[in-house]
Amino acid sequence: MKRQSIYNSLNKSKPGVLALFDPDRIPVNNIKKLTEFVCEQGVAGILVGSSLLVSPHFDKFVATVKKNTDKPVILFPGGSHQVSSYADAIFFLSLLSGRNSEFLVGEQVKAVFLIKEYDLEVIPVGYILVESGNYTAVEYMSNTKPIPRSKPEIAVAHALTGEYFGMKYIYLEAGSGADKSVPENMIKKIKQTISIPLVVGGGIRAEKDAQEIIEAGADFIVLGSIIEKSQEQFKKIMRSIK
Repeated sequence: MKRQSIYNSLNKSKPGVLALFDPDRIPVNNIKKLTEFVCEQGVAGILVGSSLLVSPHFDKFVATVKKNTDKPVILFPGGSHQVSSYADAIFFLSLLSGRNSEFLVGEQVKAVFLIKEYDLEVIPVGYILVESGNYTAVEYMSNTKPIPRSKPEIAVAHALTGEYFGMKYIYLEAGSGADKSVPENMIKKIKQTISIPLVVGGGIRAEKDAQEIIEAGADFIVLGSIIEKSQEQFKKIMRSIK
């Protein structure tokens, strides 16, 4: 049955912040404390996923996050193996910026029957990698090239393609630990062109970064590495955009 309760709930929080938890980087015994912390700061939801996933405790990880929050827990999968019945929804990602069919549609085909069996709310997302100044894990794992920072018109074309494909969100990704976040002029031009919500993640480390990205047109920003590295800085970013 088609549902949009999580999607509609998220959109009531715009502009907002989505926390990203990587099971490969966060020990299971830290999940409860970290989940409670980000929820206290006012995140709209929690994404769970990894570019690689070597942790054998993915289901346990998702279940523990869900147990400790009333916020939406949304899968942000790096592959078909990152599906869990304990989540509320899944970002059904299609990597539009690359030309690797495995991440455009192949991994998705492998996962669909499990997603259906688990009755997860499916949120189709057009995923676009943007050059960030360093070679990111998602570039390596997907074997694709990001869109050049100096070519916003290419990003706009891919974003509009995603909307016409029926995606519910466009997600601009600089990558975990990126040297640079997605350029403001690229965000602005995409926002002026598409009519669906825009999510931006990667390389957001300071209040100024977050403010400028939201002012440029992002409906949501995604924070991951900064939560693990500096909770105090995460608090400052959250306060700066409220």
